[in-house]
Amino acid sequence: MFISPMLLATAPSPFSHSDYIFEPKVDGHRLIFSQEAGTIRLYTRHNNDCTRQYPELHMPFKDDIILDGEIACVDPETGISDFESVMARFQAKKADKIQQLTKTLPVTFVIFDILYYKGQDLRKMSLMERKEILTTLELPSPSFGVVPYIEGAGEDLFEQIRSWGMEGMVGKRMNSKYVSKRSESWQKVINWSYTEVFLTGYRKDEFGWLTAVLDGSGKLRPTGIIEHGPRPKEKKAFYGVSKGIVSGEDKNFVYLEPLIRAEVKMRNWTKSGLLRSPVFTKFVV
Repeated sequence: MFISPMLLATAPSPFSHSDYIFEPKVDGHRLIFSQEAGTIRLYTRHNNDCTRQYPELHMPFKDDIILDGEIACVDPETGISDFESVMARFQAKKADKIQQLTKTLPVTFVIFDILYYKGQDLRKMSLMERKEILTTLELPSPSFGVVPYIEGAGEDLFEQIRSWGMEGMVGKRMNSKYVSKRSESWQKVINWSYTEVFLTGYRKDEFGWLTAVLDGSGKLRPTGIIEHGPRPKEKKAFYGVSKGIVSGEDKNFVYLEPLIRAEVKMRNWTKSGLLRSPVFTKFVV
């Protein structure tokens, strides 16, 4: 059975609070694990069935159960989940490819909540009561784990996460009930990275600014598209200046001379050298 997950609000900065627990944010994708009458089904947060993608998770618990967590692919060198590896697993469709990837890119289901157990709906219990039940579970294989947490000291945890290069942390109010919507009771704090880019063009049909950086030889290398961040006055300024520096266009884009620079925040660099989830923060003048 699919249960729509509880979604995270965004905290403006790292915080500490005695009414909260704090967990590392796993860099993967959300997963609802459902076992009913012994049958296991796996769902993304959008209710897409992904059972066949993760055969190593087809391991039953002793009782029927619904769990909320994150799919991780842990890099053995860093001990941190690699998002691109998770996406490679999720996007694999052919049975032989999936079987191959279970050996080269094994996944772990990192559990952080329990919603249903032994015929009982647990969502109206407090978070800490649900966490206590989680500690009693016998996990069916090493492909399952439970996320650790600390109480109160969110800022200390975030400093550790920053030093480890992890994605961020999540603060959760201890008495929070589980609701299938976005809630201020659960808040994420992203460990953003910052860099400067050249704005080298823009989309014609919808918002998007092309970005590039200088490579080692001094040539511009495309790094993706900014789709979030600028306010109306910044968009107006950009398009006003861009009229005088157009260098060409095609069906989808208008291209500009690389004269406008901007600072962006991002999750990280992808292995192919693109900005992951870039957000405009300001122009650099």
